Amino acid sequence: MSGVLYLIPNTLGEGDTAALASVLPEPVRARAAALGYYIGENAKTTRAFLKKVGTERPIQEIEIRELNVNTPRAEIDRLLAPILAGADAGLVSEAGCPAVADPGALLVRRAHERGVKVVPFVGPSSILLALMASGMNGQSFAFNGYLPVDAAERGKRLRELEQVSRKANQTQIFIETPYRNRAMLDTLVAACAPSTLICVAVDLTLPGETIVTRTAADWKKGAAPDLHKRPAIFLLLAS
Repeated sequence: MSGVLYLIPNTLGEGDTAALASVLPEPVRARAAALGYYIGENAKTTRAFLKKVGTERPIQEIEIRELNVNTPRAEIDRLLAPILAGADAGLVSEAGCPAVADPGALLVRRAHERGVKVVPFVGPSSILLALMASGMNGQSFAFNGYLPVDAAERGKRLRELEQVSRKANQTQIFIETPYRNRAMLDTLVAACAPSTLICVAVDLTLPGETIVTRTAADWKKGAAPDLHKRPAIFLLLAS
């Protein structure tokens, strides 16, 4: 029989063991600590995660393999091979939930194709936490990942998303590279109608957590939080 692929969430930022304990339930930490095979985006950061978890065996005895955006699809079966041979494994992301806006989704899909049991565990998702705290429509929403880098194309895409939001009463969610957060907010405020709600959620679950929802008109008048190089989620809802 094949092993189980466990999807184990990570913290949303750097922190110590106490930080991890505040966002991962004890049963999740216990399962994570017991596994001898891990797949992560980066071996070094995966080891850092395991140090916070507190493993049952020395970390140097735990097999860690990498899966990132540069991993060839042909490598996926090699990553699955130990699981198909009977070993349980943990898939962990750099931050938050694995396989959500994360290359681990390719491994999960292939696991299903090969008949491997997949077990998702509870942990922090910046996307859902931001939606919960935004006051926007949680019955219908879409996560759009990264928007275009080019300013003109970004503005065009935001206007398209605003139209979809208005027509379907659907919350639109997206992210940006932290050093471009301010440019994203500026484009949002300029592109959206004055009545459109815009939420910016920064440093979720971290000491500097800040969540602000305002209309585009009010964003123009009010001071914005410091967004520079801070992980952020952006949401909009048009009326």
